[in-house]
Amino acid sequence: MASLKDMRVRIASTKATQKITKAMQMVAASKLRRAQSAAEAARPYAEKMDAVISNIATAAAGSPGAPVLLAGTGKDQVHLLLVCTGERGLSGAFNSSIVRLARERALALMNQGKQVKFFCVGRKGYDQLRRLFEKQIVEHVDLRAVRQLGFVNAEEIARKVIARFEAGEFDVCTLFYSRYKSVIAQLPTAQQIIPLVVEAPGAKAGAATSYEYEPEEDEILTRLLPRNLAVQVFRALLENNASFYGAQMTAMDNATRNAGEMIRKQTLIYNRTRQAMITKELIEIISGAEAV
Repeated sequence: MASLKDMRVRIASTKATQKITKAMQMVAASKLRRAQSAAEAARPYAEKMDAVISNIATAAAGSPGAPVLLAGTGKDQVHLLLVCTGERGLSGAFNSSIVRLARERALALMNQGKQVKFFCVGRKGYDQLRRLFEKQIVEHVDLRAVRQLGFVNAEEIARKVIARFEAGEFDVCTLFYSRYKSVIAQLPTAQQIIPLVVEAPGAKAGAATSYEYEPEEDEILTRLLPRNLAVQVFRALLENNASFYGAQMTAMDNATRNAGEMIRKQTLIYNRTRQAMITKELIEIISGAEAV
């Protein structure tokens, strides 16, 4: 049995841990508001751009001059999985849920005889994926030095992906990230971004409307598709950022509650042990006095 001193040390260390988790919870809560606002502000722009491109792409369907980012290579043998995760942990299942979705997709593709490559954004996803797919990771982007995410970060990632596509390194690219829904709910999401998946006319509001474009649709798409790719990556980074702080806030709240429960149990054991020792000493004193 542990001594009273060991119990006091354990209780003190648990209280110190509880203070840390409580502080981290408060920091995550304060950062979550800004990250959530940024993610929600990016959604309408990304969705509207997706709708506009879908409309233009529908008009340009079947055109021999359609951009390769829209038409694809005509094959789906080599798949690039663009996996966006966080740079830090202590956020529950946030990082592992994204990696699990990407890993399941990779294994399913490999079972079909496809070749799979990984492009990792974020240290945690890279650390988990390299345990099984180290030789298949073609690039890793570390954003730990970035204090505030900007469009320039997403644009750089999009440029690297497009450069690899133009070099013929893959046929299909799928983006993996966590969509922010609430503090307790973050949804791992897979979105194909190359070639772009075009929804049928009428699937979205206003998608069935007919427009005439100047210049031609193919020329518009040639310039708009790379930017749309960067927008979708930027949206994924913002959604991930909000999801991370939401998951961390929940995880630290649970850790604080668990620490409080541990302190209560340890204090109870300490008091009972101390009382038993005092009782034992009193019995020894009384027995000694009677013996005299």
